[in-house]
Amino acid sequence: MGVVKMARKLWMMTQTWHDLLFLHWPVDPPIIRKYIPDGLELDLYDNQAWIGIVLFKARGTRPRFMPPIPGSANFLEVNVRTYVKYKNKTGVYFFSLDADSKMAVEIASFGNFLPYRMARMSFDKKSGHISFMSETRGKEGPQEKIALKYRVLPQPAVSTSLEKWLTERYCLWTKPGEQLLRLDIAHASWQLQYVQGELTENTMAPYLGVNFKSGKPMAHYTEMKKVRFFPPVIEK
Repeated sequence: MGVVKMARKLWMMTQTWHDLLFLHWPVDPPIIRKYIPDGLELDLYDNQAWIGIVLFKARGTRPRFMPPIPGSANFLEVNVRTYVKYKNKTGVYFFSLDADSKMAVEIASFGNFLPYRMARMSFDKKSGHISFMSETRGKEGPQEKIALKYRVLPQPAVSTSLEKWLTERYCLWTKPGEQLLRLDIAHASWQLQYVQGELTENTMAPYLGVNFKSGKPMAHYTEMKKVRFFPPVIEK
């Protein structure tokens, strides 16, 4: 194994996602394109862009072979994302990532590396029903909130080409300055289930307009997923 590959494995971050829910809406590409950094290209499915809102509990966040950092290991998260590509490699671009851990937000957003924000969040799971609420706490700009209640259906989701396209993504890009960076992610393929419930409030990503949120989203759930994050790579 080369020195670079060995170093990347040693500096890997690990995390486990619990009760993860994907919500997806189709959106016209021009609405999103102006918010994508130079160097990235929108990834489209049948000429259609997609917005994803992903909600989950993060547990056991830590560097590989090291104990978790107190205050940053366990938290709730909501992120808003779309799908992009760079030189034919496909992945994710985040518009925002909200968490209820001040330490986790400060670490992940240091140097504007990722657009993490503090939010007030709650999660409740009782008798097969899940309630999730998140509301940003920043003083600048409009507050963004999402609230929903749902139950997980027992049968597995049908793995269509669109569902794989939306969920099987193994890298993300960020551009905190002039340089485009890629973070690779590793985990097993998704084993998803459908859900039934109600999205009671959704004011996330107001700059993208409200049209994409007017329809019922595609929704998929998984109970647990172990993931690994590799150190950033400079794109050339």
